Amino acid sequence: MNFVIYAIPAFLLLILLEIYLDWRYQRHTYRFNDAINSLNLGMMSQVTGIAQKTVQFSAYLLVFDQIALWNLGHDSWWIWPFAFIAYDFCYYWFHRISHEINVFWAGHVVHHQSEEYNLSTALRQSSGTFLGFLFYLPLALIGIEPYVLVTVGSLNLIYQFWVHTRHIKQMPAWYEAIFVTPSNHRVHHAQNPIYMNKNHGGVFIVWDRLFGTFQPELEQEPVIFGVTKPLASWNPVWANLDVYWALAKDSWRAEKWADKLKVWFKKTGWRPADVRKAYPNKRFDPYQQVKFDSPLSARQKLYVALQHLTLIALVLQFILASATMSHSGILQGAALLVFTLFCQGYYQQQRRYLLWLETGKNLLLTALYYLYLGPDSAPYLLLWLLLASLLLVMAHGKKIKTIKQHHDRGDYESQQQ
Repeated sequence: MNFVIYAIPAFLLLILLEIYLDWRYQRHTYRFNDAINSLNLGMMSQVTGIAQKTVQFSAYLLVFDQIALWNLGHDSWWIWPFAFIAYDFCYYWFHRISHEINVFWAGHVVHHQSEEYNLSTALRQSSGTFLGFLFYLPLALIGIEPYVLVTVGSLNLIYQFWVHTRHIKQMPAWYEAIFVTPSNHRVHHAQNPIYMNKNHGGVFIVWDRLFGTFQPELEQEPVIFGVTKPLASWNPVWANLDVYWALAKDSWRAEKWADKLKVWFKKTGWRPADVRKAYPNKRFDPYQQVKFDSPLSARQKLYVALQHLTLIALVLQFILASATMSHSGILQGAALLVFTLFCQGYYQQQRRYLLWLETGKNLLLTALYYLYLGPDSAPYLLLWLLLASLLLVMAHGKKIKTIKQHHDRGDYESQQQ
């Protein structure tokens, strides 16, 4: 059973609680655009994941049905803790490789692009991870049932939610030694050189201690969140394509055929020597960080917030309905929702022609609502369209200049976190 869908209301309530604590104690761990972007990427991951996981889950089923050494079942009590620990062990290696090899980093980088660290960051997940399922096939080989895999996998993901906060400094020493905590996971999200590529565990930090990737959070070295090659965009589609595009360009530009292949599978940040010389990356210094933002007026924020709530409702409806939808219906619905998420990011950056794009999107959504909900819904749909259009016109104002990343000095030429 996948418990994640049932945990979503709790996630949202805890985010609201953290926002209140932020205001109460003036911690300033949230920024409007950043949080909305993280949540949009989380929704996009859920939407695209429905289509992707059909293929990935089929591979697991194939191994389990055809070549599994045993069938451990699910009735014995010990199966569940064993599967939970085994899943986290596999997750550790998948997560570690995702930071150490270019193509895996391209699929994982989305989770690290936020320059803030809060509970919304936990929901910032990638839609471009295609090879992760390979790391869990050994569990099928030893006989862990698909039902058990999905259950423990969802519990593993739910655990990881709460560690994305700055409001908890340290847990008791014994807990810090065994489990992933907010402190040691903040290290994992850091771009400080001393912290990079450390603390990969999902639930248990003991894997990092055993395999030499553990690093405690140091009081004298405050964590700087984000990646050393900043995204500088609220576009959720581009967030998933950014590193893939950089690798594709390097592969295309490389003179040697071996380098064209190597660029995908070498250590994170590796580039062919000829490409590095001809097309040097801009150098970024994390200690000179200027956070990316696109300031919005109060009315623009209201419009974004209401559109975001509409998107949450649509995505939840899509997830719940997907079990009875055809594969083509899932692909069409996913494409539409990805388009609406793209529109939201486009609006947040106040890009050119945003009025035309938003108006077209609102008309398209209204038409689709009518198509699927029928004539009885027409009055409500007309009201929604009028309200959305009114808010859009009211919110539209003079374009505000985007605050972009700039670093004047430094020597960190890497695509890795």
